Amino acid sequence: MTVLVTGGAGYIGSHAALALLDGGRNVVVLDNLSQGHRWAVPAGAAFVEGDCGDYDLVRRVIAEHEVTAIMHFAGSIIVPDSVIYPLEYYYNNTVNSRALAQAAVDSGIRHFIFSSTAGVYGEPETTPILEDFALKPISPYGTSKMMTEKMLADAAIAHDLRYVALRYFNVAGADPAGRSGQTSRKATHLIKIASQAATGVRPKMAIYGEDYETPDGTCIRDYIHVTDLANAHVLALEYLEKGGESDVMNCGYGRGFSVREVIDAVKQVSGVDFTVDLAERRAGDPAALIAGADRIRQKLGWKPVHDDLTAIVRHALDWEESLKGREVSAA
Repeated sequence: MTVLVTGGAGYIGSHAALALLDGGRNVVVLDNLSQGHRWAVPAGAAFVEGDCGDYDLVRRVIAEHEVTAIMHFAGSIIVPDSVIYPLEYYYNNTVNSRALAQAAVDSGIRHFIFSSTAGVYGEPETTPILEDFALKPISPYGTSKMMTEKMLADAAIAHDLRYVALRYFNVAGADPAGRSGQTSRKATHLIKIASQAATGVRPKMAIYGEDYETPDGTCIRDYIHVTDLANAHVLALEYLEKGGESDVMNCGYGRGFSVREVIDAVKQVSGVDFTVDLAERRAGDPAALIAGADRIRQKLGWKPVHDDLTAIVRHALDWEESLKGREVSAA
């Protein structure tokens, strides 16, 4: 009994692989290393280099490793890039996911955990955001994830397949033991960027907009520690194995911090007063995005243990220091 983790050489996928291994599971990672790193694949996991959209390869990996469940993380995730290169995103995120789902069905896989996003909601008028809110993505990235969710829902009706789609809010931090962290070649997440500024990887950073209708004028987001998120994936798999029905669940803590609060936390924890410029708003940035997180707690019994901004920042900073000298671009 083995879990196939696509994208397991990347940020969230590598943490999920660690959580599975820590729980005594067998893991095989499938990753084409276009964004991930071979050294990020946890020791103890088997590794296969290749695309999750390669139907024949996936069928072969499932058979050779006796795979009984799939956790699907592989995909493109940079929202602005999806606007510039929409067809690449639909191919990498949607077409490849369809091929993976087909291989899963044809191989008799019954349990499938999908890495989705709060981007499927677009710009909700109210917060916290609940799972039954209308899906109105405003980027090809969000739409590509929504389309995959719909494919899985239809496949679950037609075949002996059950799935959980976990809709992430803002993922941050790193493994507390220092085994993995965010190694994105193109950093786009606030805590990652602020940590790079604090550790001298980048000379400065920017706040995009300070005139939002929030207490300090900057955007508010719900930050979730990557280790808590990884554990949610393991619980979702256990839920399906115990007979749980297919579902979608938000992954967040149900409270948020502003951009200024996050930057202040990074400065305080690091002891570095790095330069922060002010810039114009970015198109499509809602004032506040906070998860309605009751469903995942009630259905999975999920109890986060790293729900603390200072701890998230500390782990992110520690990881950033550990990356110095490795082959990871800061851009």
